[in-house]
Amino acid sequence: MSTNQPAGAAAPDAPGPVTVTVHGDEGPDPRRLRIILITVCIALMAVIASVSGLNVAQPDLAVEFGASQSTVLWIINLYTLTLAALLLPLGAFGDRLGRKPTLIAGLAVFGIASALAGLAPSAEVMLAARMLSGVGAAMIMPITLAVITSTFPEEQRGRAIGVWTGVAGGGGILGMFLSAALVDVASWRYLFVLPVVLPVALVVVALVMALRAIPDSREAPTTSFDTVGALTSVVAAVGLIFALQKGPERGWSDPATLIGLVAGLLAAVAFVVWELRLRDAALLDVRLFRERGLAGGSLTLLTVFGVQAGIFVVLFPFLQAVLGWSGIRSTLALMPMAVAMMAASGLAPRLTPRIGARATMATGILLAGAGLTLMAGIVSVDGGYPSVLPGMLAMGIGMGLAMTPSTEAITGSLPRERQGVASALNDVTREFGTALGVALLGALLSAGYRDAIDGRLHDVPPGAADAAREGVANAVAAAGGTGPRAQALVDAARRSFVEGWQQAMWAGVAVMGVLFLYVLTRGPKDPVPAPARESESESDPEVLSVR
Repeated sequence: MSTNQPAGAAAPDAPGPVTVTVHGDEGPDPRRLRIILITVCIALMAVIASVSGLNVAQPDLAVEFGASQSTVLWIINLYTLTLAALLLPLGAFGDRLGRKPTLIAGLAVFGIASALAGLAPSAEVMLAARMLSGVGAAMIMPITLAVITSTFPEEQRGRAIGVWTGVAGGGGILGMFLSAALVDVASWRYLFVLPVVLPVALVVVALVMALRAIPDSREAPTTSFDTVGALTSVVAAVGLIFALQKGPERGWSDPATLIGLVAGLLAAVAFVVWELRLRDAALLDVRLFRERGLAGGSLTLLTVFGVQAGIFVVLFPFLQAVLGWSGIRSTLALMPMAVAMMAASGLAPRLTPRIGARATMATGILLAGAGLTLMAGIVSVDGGYPSVLPGMLAMGIGMGLAMTPSTEAITGSLPRERQGVASALNDVTREFGTALGVALLGALLSAGYRDAIDGRLHDVPPGAADAAREGVANAVAAAGGTGPRAQALVDAARRSFVEGWQQAMWAGVAVMGVLFLYVLTRGPKDPVPAPARESESESDPEVLSVR
C-alpha cells in the first residue's frame, strides 16, 4: 500500500484528502502498465462503439416500435443527457469509493443495460435501458482516464493519455461504421447485444482484465460529499444540453427549450456560487479555471469536439443524400479521418516535450482550421468525395494534436486525489462541445440550405417545394412526384446543400481562428529551466519550473 501526495493546485503542506493506492507491491511494472492501459481502452471502447452509431438506426427504431420521430430522438438523446448529468457526481464518487470498484460496477451496469436494450419489447423499455446505459457510461468514462492519471508515472502519462484520447476520438467513428454494417446486414438490435454476445471483444474482457490488473485507488476524504454541488451540476447539465438538442428541432422560442435553457443557466450560476463558497471542499473548485491549463484545455476540447460534431452533421447528408452512398460506405469514408486522428493523438505526447503543450495545441488548431478551409473552399457536388478528403485528413491530424495536450492540461490542473472529477470535467466538456456544435453548425447549415434553395424552386409543385425546403434528403424523396422536374429538383437540392455546407464551414474556420489566437496568448504555460542555485554544481540535472 502506498500513499500518493496530491499533485496539483494544493500546497504540499495544506491539509486535505489523501489518495490511497493499492498495488500489492511498490507499483505497477511496465508490463502491468500496458495491461492497465489496454483494459481502460477496452472499457472506453465498449461505451463509445456501442452507442455512437445509434443514429444510423433511426428508421429501424421507428418501424420496430411504431414510434414517432420525437420518441426516436428521445431514445438517442436520453443517453447523452444522463451521461452528461452524472459525470461529475459519479467521477467524485469514484475518487471516494475507489476507482476499481466504480469501473467494475459501471461495466456491469452498462452490460445489463445493453442486453436490456437489445431485447426491448417496447419504446418505454428502450428508454429505460438508454437511461441505465447513461448511468453505466458515466461510471466508466471518467474512471478510465482517472486510472491512467493516478497510476502511470509522470514520464509515461502523456503517451498513455494520447492512446486514451485516440480511442475516445476515433472510436466514435469506428462505432458508427460497425453500427452501419450491423444495421445493413443484420438488425439494429445487435448494436446493443454485440457487447454481450461477443464479450471477448468488449464488456466481459474489460471486466475480467479490470478485476485482475486495475489497481484500486481512492480518496480518503476529510470533508463530506458536496451534495448541493452535485445536484446543481445535474440540473445545469440536463437543462443546457436539453436546450441545445431541442432548440434546432423545436425552435429557440419554444417553451420547453426556454425552460431548459433558463433552468440550466440558473443552476449553472448556483453551482458556481456554491462551489466558490465551499472552496477546497467543493465538488469542483471553480477557482482553478483561473489557471491557463484548465481554462485553455477545456476551451480547446469544447471547440474541437463542437466542430467535429458539426462536421458529422454535414458529412453524413453529403455522403448519403448528395452522393447517394449507403450507410456502410458513408461511415467507411470517415475512417481516414479517424485513423489520422488516432495517429496524431499518439504523436502529440512525443511532440509536446520538444515544442511545448501550447505550441502543440496551436499547431493542431491551425491544422484543423486549415481542414475546415479546404472543406469550405473545394467541396462540390461534381467533385464528390475527393473534394472533402483533404480537409478530413487535415481535420483528423489537427484534432489529434490538439486533444491530447488539452486533456493532459485539464487532468494536470487538479490534484491527484481529484482525478475522477478532473476526468469527468474532461468528458463533460466534450459532451457540451458536441451538443453545441450540432446545434450551431447544424442551424447554419439548415439556414444556408433554405436560403440557397428558395431561388431554385421555380416551376416546382408547392408540395414538393415545401418538402425540399426541409432538407436535401426530403428533396430527393419528393423529386419522384415532380415528373420532368425531378432531376432538376435533385440537382438544386444538392447544390443548395453544398452552399449551406460552405456557410457552416466558414463559421467553423472563424471559431478556430479565435481559438488559435486564444491558445497562442493564453494557452498552458510550458515548463522552462529554472536558474541553477549557486549551491548546485554545474553537473546537477536541470531543475524545471513553471512560469
